[in-house]
Amino acid sequence: MKAIWNDTVLAESDDTIVIEGNHYFPPDAIRREHFKPSEHHTTCPWKGEASYYSVEVNGARNANAAWYYPEPKQAASEIQDYVAFWKGVKVVAD
Repeated sequence: MKAIWNDTVLAESDDTIVIEGNHYFPPDAIRREHFKPSEHHTTCPWKGEASYYSVEVNGARNANAAWYYPEPKQAASEIQDYVAFWKGVKVVAD
């Protein structure tokens, strides 16, 4: 799978985990130069508190376009630190 935004590959992996229709990419699969920490957080009843990254490519910024669970609840422990996308980031089969 590949996550693409602004014609740039943000993440690539053959080992994503699919939960609720979202592909979660392993932490080592993201291209960190495009990710900036965000102060934004949301809460999922069964996964816990999500943290966000804003994505930056060639001077363009997509605020809070990626999220991850640094300390998920037990039910979601398999996706700890895995990264998922939305807000126009396309996730496609490689």
